[in-house]
Amino acid sequence: MAAGLRRYLLIVVPYAWLLVFFLAPFFIVLKISLSDLAVAMPPYTPTFDPSAGWEGFKAFISQLDFESYIFLATDSLYVNAFFSSLQIAVLSTFLALLVAFPMAYGMARAPDWLRPLLVMGVILPFWTSFLIRVYAWVGILRSEGLLNQFLIWTGIISEPLQIMNTPVAVYIGIVYSYLPFMVLPIYATLEKMDESLLEAAIDLGCSRVKAFWLVTLPLAMPGIIAGCFLVFIPAMGEFVIPELLGGSRTLMMGKTLWNEFFSNRDWPVASAVAIVLLLTLVVPIVIFQRQAERQQEAGR
Repeated sequence: MAAGLRRYLLIVVPYAWLLVFFLAPFFIVLKISLSDLAVAMPPYTPTFDPSAGWEGFKAFISQLDFESYIFLATDSLYVNAFFSSLQIAVLSTFLALLVAFPMAYGMARAPDWLRPLLVMGVILPFWTSFLIRVYAWVGILRSEGLLNQFLIWTGIISEPLQIMNTPVAVYIGIVYSYLPFMVLPIYATLEKMDESLLEAAIDLGCSRVKAFWLVTLPLAMPGIIAGCFLVFIPAMGEFVIPELLGGSRTLMMGKTLWNEFFSNRDWPVASAVAIVLLLTLVVPIVIFQRQAERQQEAGR
């Protein structure tokens, strides 16, 4: 009986957590996205009155509509913001992978006594506020910043480069900020890899480069996919980095969401943006999980 109760609690607690902190807020935002803008408090209509009973509930449901979603699909600003966010997130994830894989590979091949120090070096930036780290890049990338002063001092350039308030600064900020999320999953996968597999591939006639492509890379793929999700998901909805480094010309969904909520006070459209962004991130994860489950079943 006690064992059954413990099993029951282990199941109920995480599902209750999801219900309270994910599903309930999701349905609240979904309801607001189906509402209409109103000059009131809250700034949308309709609002549900439980005392109205079943008839009031039916009247409440009948007033919900998809006008906010239609507006998002037809307004060029939001369409451009969505595809701009998608482009920046995909390219930033790819650049982070290019930087992170050699780092993770080197960490996994380092001596045992050195690996904890290297891991500590990767997670060390998390000890500093995210906002402070992004602000530091403002001092580095601006026209009179450290990077331009160094390049002019070395004679590589004769006049300052315009990096701030450009997409390049956004890419730099995202790759720097989320690089540990890419390095750590790949490192965890490579560290567990059996090196005898590489030796066997070389003994069978593979060069080291070919053995890397045929053995190391496929075995590291779970870590690569996990790292790509961990970078892509926050980058897609990023607000702080494009606001501080990208300037007003950088269109991203996070900035659009902020402007609709706090500048335009258009809660229905802002909620619709949030729902679209959430579905954009959740659908690929669900598809990946289903594919991984099929591969595990096929391998049994």
